Amino acid sequence: MEPLRIGTLGAARITPGALTKPAQAVPEVEVVAVAARDRERAERFARKRGIPTVHDSYEALLADPTVDAVYNPLPNGLHGRWTLAALDAGKPVLCEKPFTANAEEAERVAAAATASGLVVMEAFHYRYHPLIARVLEILRGGEIGELRRVDTRMCIPLPLPRDIRYRLDLAGGAVMDVGCYAIHQARTLAGAEPTVTAASAKCTSPGVDRWLRADLRFSDELTGSFECALLSSKLLSMRARVEGEHGTLDVTNLTGPQYFHRLIVRSRDPTTGAERRRRERVQGVATYVYQLQAFVAAVREGAPFPTNPADAVANMKVIDAAYRAAGLEPRQPTAT
Repeated sequence: MEPLRIGTLGAARITPGALTKPAQAVPEVEVVAVAARDRERAERFARKRGIPTVHDSYEALLADPTVDAVYNPLPNGLHGRWTLAALDAGKPVLCEKPFTANAEEAERVAAAATASGLVVMEAFHYRYHPLIARVLEILRGGEIGELRRVDTRMCIPLPLPRDIRYRLDLAGGAVMDVGCYAIHQARTLAGAEPTVTAASAKCTSPGVDRWLRADLRFSDELTGSFECALLSSKLLSMRARVEGEHGTLDVTNLTGPQYFHRLIVRSRDPTTGAERRRRERVQGVATYVYQLQAFVAAVREGAPFPTNPADAVANMKVIDAAYRAAGLEPRQPTAT
């Protein structure tokens, strides 16, 4: 079978790590085209990464018959618009997180994906690494008992006030960038959908959060929280902690485990009370390689995948609820 030929919308900074480099390790994929509003920038990007075709517009890339599928790494506020355009052009889409600007837009994209029968995958790449599979195996296996609390945190330093991630018109903010990971991980570890019971935020400019923390309730027996930041006293903190009736599970860097991670399980024997502690390391290549393999399998074989449109809608609902609980408005799609 010929490789799945992917075209990328824009020459975003994430594209080499998320698409062109992992494509070198996935023979079933070929990156064949790039489109950017700045033709010169697109040509430089294409030359450096061996992409044969450069288009002057996103519309031209979508109309290109040699492009089988589309990677959408555009700013958050443009995700929904151009994913819908790709579906209209008959192209499956690998869309960067967050899926859209808000839950209402996510529902429109999900409905369009269902109607088209085409694959739309949200790029929560960590979800395809063996580490998360091992973590879920431990939790669902009952080693720490019934879950009682799930806390996640993703704080990184981004002291660049002019970065697009701080632009409200492009649907920016900490929750939309790193927070969507913390929310997705909390939902995944809990295996349930939360209600946001309280939240507080700190902003760099009106409406644009640099830090936000929210309390979550999954059920009467299971609570939790998430914290995220682009600028806070926690310069770098990426951690998830799950408390069960018989122990705890702590995992550091669930998002990019190929660089480093730590998994520690503590448990008590419910009969003897004896305590056990162990540390595990899960081998694996880059998360983006697994994600790209899963995308190809979904497009070519109809294989199921966890970061589907229904999951994306659920994640966007929590994002919107967190903003509202913190006294902020959910993001809006970019107007132009």
